[in-house]
Amino acid sequence: MSINIDKAKKIFERMQEQSGLETLISNLRPDDSPLPSGMPKDYSAEATRERLEHLAEQRPNTLKYLIPDESHPDLERLEGSIENFIGFTQVPTGVVGPLKVNGSVAKGHYYVPLATTEGALVASYHRGAKAASRAGGVASACLTEGVRRSPLFGFNTIEDAIRFLVWTTDQKATFFEIAQSKTRHGKLTDIHLNMEGNHVILTFEYLTGDASGQNMVTICTDAVCQYIAAHCPIPMKYWFVEGNYSGDKKASALSFTTVRGKKVTAECILPADILANVLKTSARTMEEYWRASTVSVIQSGSIGAQGHFANGLTALFMATGQDVACVSEAAVGVTRMECVNNDELYVSVTLPNLIVGTVGGGTKFTTQQECLQLMDCAGAGKARHFAEICGALLLCGEISIAAALSEGHFTKAHQQLGR
Repeated sequence: MSINIDKAKKIFERMQEQSGLETLISNLRPDDSPLPSGMPKDYSAEATRERLEHLAEQRPNTLKYLIPDESHPDLERLEGSIENFIGFTQVPTGVVGPLKVNGSVAKGHYYVPLATTEGALVASYHRGAKAASRAGGVASACLTEGVRRSPLFGFNTIEDAIRFLVWTTDQKATFFEIAQSKTRHGKLTDIHLNMEGNHVILTFEYLTGDASGQNMVTICTDAVCQYIAAHCPIPMKYWFVEGNYSGDKKASALSFTTVRGKKVTAECILPADILANVLKTSARTMEEYWRASTVSVIQSGSIGAQGHFANGLTALFMATGQDVACVSEAAVGVTRMECVNNDELYVSVTLPNLIVGTVGGGTKFTTQQECLQLMDCAGAGKARHFAEICGALLLCGEISIAAALSEGHFTKAHQQLGR
């Protein structure tokens, strides 16, 4: 990443004025002063108090509201979800709905919880839900599933890499057997081979049931890798359980064109009266804005073309105990808007990378369980149900933000609700 030379000069001049460039450089040098004493690592109430006391010595008069009540029901569930626990961070949670979803598995009226500190966000999604529900609801379908882990194997030469690929093609049954031995709920479904020079990437794709599955696919794949390292007849320089190819926690063209997690698509048709009365716009204006904004986002180099998937996903993930970092990949997708039947608006969204689960991870905590229960999405057998609600919610958010921007209401809404 580069910077203009004139801007760089101004930055250095500002540094010199503030504290002096030499002082700044001196501050960057290694510091050999003694570190504060460490903190206990276990999950007991006593260890938590010791950590809080230690932090109070370092930063007096802080951490007044993070501290949990000792009777808090979630304390016993902490292991596996947090380390060095000191308390709970509270995020205000609002609700959108009722949102009418006509899904392949999620069918009904849903109240969708969103945890956020961004003013106007809940109101915007709520407005979109109102419009879509009055129009008959959002059709939403979970089309396919798959979570990948992509170990990388390094060899001395291309010849060795090719010989390794030949060897792996005879090991398919063994790989499947090993992976299956490490999970009760997941299933290895496919293996893809990719070679670059003397590197080979094996991409293992799994069904992960009702869990988001990140840990599951890592454990299963690592077991296969251990077998490969022990039995492969071709000399190997190194291997890594993830070669940074799977798309884990990043936007990637590979995930966009295949699937990572669950692929969901959703649609609705908004009549002219709902566009005018609820969204204060028209189908022609919305289509015009969508076309112009899509051309613009393509020019920016974005993977996919949508308005603000990350807003709704992050808020919903926070409320329901999902891995929030997965928004970096889950927010990749496409929104489409078309004027149909002269004055109606067809809207669709497609999300190929929806990493969500209704068991495991943060879904086990009390408030997250309550938010999932609010949508009838808690526990086993509910992950596809939840994914279809996610798709419907994001469609509502796209409707509302596009209407606000196309008619010039966006700034006023944030001035009223977001300050």
